[in-house]
Amino acid sequence: MTPGYWRDKKILVTGASGFLGSALTEALLVAGARVVALLRDEEPESEFFRRGLARRVVGVRGDLASYPLVERALNEYAIDTCFHLAAQPLVTVANRSPLSTFESNIKGTWNVLEACRRQPLVKRVVVASSDKAYGESRQLPYVEDAPLVGGHPYDVSKSCADLLAQSYFRSWRLPVAIARCGNFYGGGDLYWDRIVPGTFRSLARGEQPVIRSDGSLVRDYFYIRDVVTAYLTLAEALDRPEVQGEAFNFGTETPTSVLELVRAMRATAGRPDLEPIVLGSSPNEIPAQYLSTEKARRLLNWRPDYTLARGLCETWAWYLAYFNNYD
Repeated sequence: MTPGYWRDKKILVTGASGFLGSALTEALLVAGARVVALLRDEEPESEFFRRGLARRVVGVRGDLASYPLVERALNEYAIDTCFHLAAQPLVTVANRSPLSTFESNIKGTWNVLEACRRQPLVKRVVVASSDKAYGESRQLPYVEDAPLVGGHPYDVSKSCADLLAQSYFRSWRLPVAIARCGNFYGGGDLYWDRIVPGTFRSLARGEQPVIRSDGSLVRDYFYIRDVVTAYLTLAEALDRPEVQGEAFNFGTETPTSVLELVRAMRATAGRPDLEPIVLGSSPNEIPAQYLSTEKARRLLNWRPDYTLARGLCETWAWYLAYFNNYD
């Protein structure tokens, strides 16, 4: 992150109270930015509220499905940069309720892009995509020019949002870039259905962790501090024409199976004795997903700072403190 770059810039963060949104909002505030947060629900346990970030931003309440709301936020607060993070983030929820996921992840994205297109003060837009946008592929690691062929509801929603962002650059030269990240984790994630929060909660309680899949799924686990740095680095680079309209992969390039991850977490927590319960019942999951970040290294001079071991240590410490206060 360039010193002084974000000072006094007016930033809209959609999904600011989410896991990534809270961490990114805090980093922007520390950097001197003036943040407008678009919020749908108030989650008291979110870091956004627990750390007092809500008192340091302008809060705009409402749903991304309302185009006038998004346009008003951009216009009234003279937004310079938009980080579009808001989404329904869980595969399990998308399987249960695909329509609400499509409404949030697809319609919400076109509302943000169209509103940004109509506001001349907007200079940078970063859209949160995912490695899930690529869908299932025999060619790994994913590279940015691979086709986006999501097949299941959540994956399709990310493919569509990604393609919408590309179309707004190609058709109207909206200064947008797309961040495709691996599975990020870290302190502040309270979605207990996810493997890292759920496993650390079980270990802290002295219970066997539960793995919904058969444990063979391979992912790239990406620490939240590195995720924030990636987003800020990409947004700063949007001043360069060769970055506009481009997608960038971000991750650690260290593919890890669920069983390997849980084994590492058990070692971190000092509970190797707690063998996982493997259910083998996780539908609509892609067997293997991991990313090449060569493009980000070459064009953005970006690299992750955290190994999995270091990230898990910091994450375990955060959850221990959290459980001591709330569990």
